[in-house]
Amino acid sequence: MQLMLIAGIVFAIGAVLFALQNNVPVTVTFALWRFDSTLAVVLLIALGLGALIAALVSTPTVIRGQWGGARLRRRVAGLEEEKSRLEQRLAALEAEAARLRPPAPAEAKPYAELREMLTGEKQPAPPPPEKTP
Repeated sequence: MQLMLIAGIVFAIGAVLFALQNNVPVTVTFALWRFDSTLAVVLLIALGLGALIAALVSTPTVIRGQWGGARLRRRVAGLEEEKSRLEQRLAALEAEAARLRPPAPAEAKPYAELREMLTGEKQPAPPPPEKTP
C-alpha cells in the first residue's frame, strides 16, 4: 500500500515537472471542435482519456472474473460439505463392518503336526474363540 502511494507521488511530481517544461500553447482541432491550451494540458487530457477508455473496456472482463470466482468459491464450499458428509458416512460404515466382521481364527502353531509325529503325543486343542454379540 505504501509502495503504491510512493509511486503515485513520484508520478505526480513527474507530471508537474512535465507541465512546467512544456508550457507551449497548442491548438487541437478535431472536425468542428477546436481546443487551445498548453502542450502539457493537452497531453495530460489525452492520458486521462486513454486511462478512462482502458477502464471501460476492461470492466466487463473484471466483473465476469469476479462472478466466476464467486461461483467457484460456492462450488468449493459445497464440495467440502459433501466431503465431510461422506467422511462421516465412511466412518459409520467402517464401524459397522468392524462390528459385523467374524473374529479372526486362532493362529495355528507351526510344525504342531510334526511334533505329534515325532513324539507321538497329541497336543491339546486350543479353546474356541469367544463370540461377541
